[in-house]
Amino acid sequence: MAYDVTIERTTECPTAVVKANTTWEEFPTLWRTLLDDVWGFLGSTPGLRAEGHNVMLYRNGLPEVEVAVEVGVQVTQFFEAAGRVVPSTLPAGEAAVTVHVGKPSEIGAAHDAVRAWCSTQRRPLTGVSWEIYGDPDPQTGHFDVAVYWQLA
Repeated sequence: MAYDVTIERTTECPTAVVKANTTWEEFPTLWRTLLDDVWGFLGSTPGLRAEGHNVMLYRNGLPEVEVAVEVGVQVTQFFEAAGRVVPSTLPAGEAAVTVHVGKPSEIGAAHDAVRAWCSTQRRPLTGVSWEIYGDPDPQTGHFDVAVYWQLA
């Protein structure tokens, strides 16, 4: 699949997340549990989520490195931590971005495309990346995922 990569100026966005240190090998079996914890918290905290989407933030997320992840949901405001669910933010600043429209299991190709584009354009990365998951289509269940890499 061909990916169009653009530069976007992002604004800080509050999130409710569960943080974890993991490996890329372990992450596919971990993320659902982390996200379930956040949705459980949001269900008992009316008004904290309006139209927010699921998000995954990766710090130092290069393929060969252990990764610090934040799995959660965009929220309307900051809040007091509750158990494993803590307030965080998606970063503000310049980011290279593309949209993944294929199977979620193939999202790595979108990350590869952004990193390759940045290398070609000589735009260094900070190592921080994130994904914002779109709303599922009611008929097909398909959803797009915006993939961001923070520029240095």
